[in-house]
Amino acid sequence: MQLKHRPTDKQENEPVAVRDEPKAKDADPSKGRLKQSQYDKELERLHVELVKLQQWVVHKGLKICIVFEGRDGAGKGGTIKAITERVSPRVFRVVALPAPTEREKSQMYIQRYLPHLPAAGEVVIFDRSWYNRAGVERVMGFCTEEMAQEFLRGVPLVERAILDSGVILLKYWLEVSPEEQTRRLEGRIHDLRKIWKLSPMDIKSYGRWNDYSRARDDMFAATDTEFAPWHVARSDDKRRARLNIISHFLSKVPYREVPREKVKLPKRNKIDNRRESTHPVRYIEEKY
Repeated sequence: MQLKHRPTDKQENEPVAVRDEPKAKDADPSKGRLKQSQYDKELERLHVELVKLQQWVVHKGLKICIVFEGRDGAGKGGTIKAITERVSPRVFRVVALPAPTEREKSQMYIQRYLPHLPAAGEVVIFDRSWYNRAGVERVMGFCTEEMAQEFLRGVPLVERAILDSGVILLKYWLEVSPEEQTRRLEGRIHDLRKIWKLSPMDIKSYGRWNDYSRARDDMFAATDTEFAPWHVARSDDKRRARLNIISHFLSKVPYREVPREKVKLPKRNKIDNRRESTHPVRYIEEKY
């Protein structure tokens, strides 16, 4: 099922942008998969911008929350890694909650997620989020249909409250084709570096493509609001998807480069090369 294109509006609480969106070069899907050299060059440029954004977030005390959702194998983990690999984990914090405990199951559903929302100077990235209830929990029968509908009715109110508290909320759905999902999941089976990514739940969910499509459409209908819209990224080409999402993210948070003094290493005392350590140091075996 093809998703219809919908232009995204700015969030109501978003300040006026002070810079243009960074332009991703060679990002036309009709050109085929992006070459590694092109991807590396563009990603390096975007990483520099992410560092500037990080410094601005700390400087201004901004609070940013990013939600990533999508089917198994859509590329959420790789996209999050691309965003965070060159920034500080003390500013960019990734939240991937395990299955709820018995105590958490008895709480208000959204309650276990609220403590992880950002404080001033933080960017929190949810690798799956409260939208579990609209997706895997609903499709796989971990909640009743009544509970799922109650969630869909209530989540726009919660997100409105999050925005009103000063948080910049961005929601991304990574859209992968059934053919590409199959290729990626089969790749996990045969690659011992990736086998840990393939959970029993992934196997059970694989055959329910249509159920997940219906759940996705219901979720969009109920929660794709003007103040907290869903931003959809085609993710069959992982490289393009990562660049497009990072570029979009940078365009949605107005920032400037924070002025800083030029760094210069101080003069170091003369090193005494004659001095040798008397401690019997245990060097590791050098196999390579």
